[in-house]
Formats: sequence, C-alpha cells, structure tokens
Amino acid sequence: MQSSQQRESERAQVLIDRFVAAAQAAGLAPVELRARTVKGRFVKTNVQGWYIRNDHSVAIGTDGGYYQLVVFGGLMVVLRGVELSPVAPPLVVGRGAKDGESGDLKDFLDRTLAGQVR
Repeated sequence: MQSSQQRESERAQVLIDRFVAAAQAAGLAPVELRARTVKGRFVKTNVQGWYIRNDHSVAIGTDGGYYQLVVFGGLMVVLRGVELSPVAPPLVVGRGAKDGESGDLKDFLDRTLAGQVR
C-alpha cells in the first residue's frame, strides 16, 4: 500500500515530466546548477537544469529530478563541488515556509516556463 507522500510525489513527478518536455520544446536552455552551502557560498554541482525559485534553492534537472540546492559542507565542498541526488518531489514547494516562499509546484514550474525565474 502506498503512503500519501508517495502518491503526492508521483503526482508531482507527472507535473515535472511535463515541465521538462515543455521546457525542451520551447528551447528553454538548461544551466549548470549551482548549490549554496548553509554559509552562503555557491558550489558547482553535477546537474544541469532549471531553477524554479528565484533564490535558486530548488531546481528541476534535465533528468526530471527535483533538487534541493542547499547543502552542508566546508572548504572541500567549495573546492570540489557537490554531487547531487534528486529527492522525492512535493506538490507544494517550501511547505511550511513564510508567505511568498511556498506555493504549488505547478505555479513554480509555470513561472519558470514563462521566464519569470532567473
């Protein structure tokens, strides 16, 4: 029996897969994603994709993965970069965050497709 979280992630993945197809069809070029350490330093990653939040804390990879881009690490992470793994996507981005920082995944994806996220 599936948990409600698994069902939510499956529904979110459908939205993400549609987004990736639409982004590629629209010629929306993916970028080399960068993560940010908890101390605020940007580091290289092994993933290309599209940021879906203006603060670049969440992105969708060209592989259809959902990536949280805040990482732990010190000097070695800054020097070497970080290898990211996708996490189970939610239907609500930033659940529990302050107003304006959370919302429906679909809305974040639509804003990215419309070029409103840089």
